[in-house]
Amino acid sequence: MPDSHRTSVCPVCLRTVSARRETSGGETRLVSVCPEHGESSAVVWRGEPALSAWSRPKTPSTPKLPLTARQNGCPRDCGLCPGHGQHTCTAVIEITWRCNLRCPVCYAASGEGVPPDPSFEDLERILETVMRASGRCNIQFSGGEPSLREDLPQLIRRAKEIGFPFVQLNTNGLRAALEPDFAPRMAEAGLDSVFLQFDGTRDETYETLRGRPLLEEKLRAVRVFADAGVGVVLVPTVIPGVNDGDLGELLRLAASMSPAIRGLHFQPVSYFGRYPTPPADRARITLPEIMRGLEEQTGGLVHAGDFLPPGCEHALCSFHANYLVEEDGSLRLLSGGGGCDCGSKPAAAPGPSVPEPTPAEKGADQAKSFVGRQWAAPKPAPLELKPMDDLDRFLARASTHILAVSAMAFQDAWTLDLERLQGCCIHVASPDGRLVPFCAYNLTSASGETLHRRTGGLPRP
Repeated sequence: MPDSHRTSVCPVCLRTVSARRETSGGETRLVSVCPEHGESSAVVWRGEPALSAWSRPKTPSTPKLPLTARQNGCPRDCGLCPGHGQHTCTAVIEITWRCNLRCPVCYAASGEGVPPDPSFEDLERILETVMRASGRCNIQFSGGEPSLREDLPQLIRRAKEIGFPFVQLNTNGLRAALEPDFAPRMAEAGLDSVFLQFDGTRDETYETLRGRPLLEEKLRAVRVFADAGVGVVLVPTVIPGVNDGDLGELLRLAASMSPAIRGLHFQPVSYFGRYPTPPADRARITLPEIMRGLEEQTGGLVHAGDFLPPGCEHALCSFHANYLVEEDGSLRLLSGGGGCDCGSKPAAAPGPSVPEPTPAEKGADQAKSFVGRQWAAPKPAPLELKPMDDLDRFLARASTHILAVSAMAFQDAWTLDLERLQGCCIHVASPDGRLVPFCAYNLTSASGETLHRRTGGLPRP
């Protein structure tokens, strides 16, 4: 069944082109047509829950302070432009393009031959620009490997001084695992959370994706950050045939290490870089496949029906559910909510009408609040001397042992839907001060050409 009136880009030349969704046999494809380079087709959704039932409509809300004008059309005017439909929930700031790994899978072009790091003053100006444009959003320091900057504690402190309430570090965890004072220094500076690259529960996975066995270092990093009072979110990049069979074990590991681990956030592989041949369908994994995989691989510890579409970003970009980790290791569903802990189940189709649209700004505000509350380390519960009944015990446990399980499907040149892009709430603060939706910033043509990423070179395939 075709779904017309969509807009994408040509994977060869990145020209904005017309596109459509086609669904057949439970599989949905995005088909784009370039007048010069012809038709392109990529799978974007497979199986249940059906795409037609996965909806959370929103009323667009323009950025607080657009930094670019509408001139050349989406996705070339990103800055954000006045046509963008969502506020900034998280601003990603790349503070170095150096790295201490050479991963085959990387969107940041880190490693050898990279430019010098931006200066502290440059980054301070970017933080101040983000505050003017987006207000008190969440900050994620990224890279490269941002832990390589020796002034990282000063950057964290400066972000807090400017007024950002939540600061997160996107890291591979190696410095924390190897240097005993690293995590305590970051915590003292005000770091709230780490987005820890954590691809699986077996060294073979790391050898394939990161070039060497790393499981021991990853587990040590979890422990030292938790001991320092920094919340940990595990972030696996999911690649078919590599670690898609490890979803259940990752969830069990995350639950077993609660409350140190605050969240498990899956990222289905996207194809940034040089890919002269379109990625095969078997090389892609979609959000519903991860939902079902979690249910099947845990024997029903969680269920695909637990997960809900987001209240912040576009409905097709992510899923989310929150669980209480019980003392026996079981998981009790508390709520879904797509990263913002809000809203109700999506309406099925055919059947009841789709829920009324909610303001996009409300979803962004709730998402910022949820991330700041859940992904940071839990505050110690006060000592209770009175006898505790079942409700007291539940509330005490829920104050510390909630685990957020989520996934976000980033778009590449073959899957980019501009309607989704215009609802993005994760924005990269570019070196020239613009705020660019994550998928637009990292977008590359099949030959590796970019629209927005100018510093740091091209992503490696």
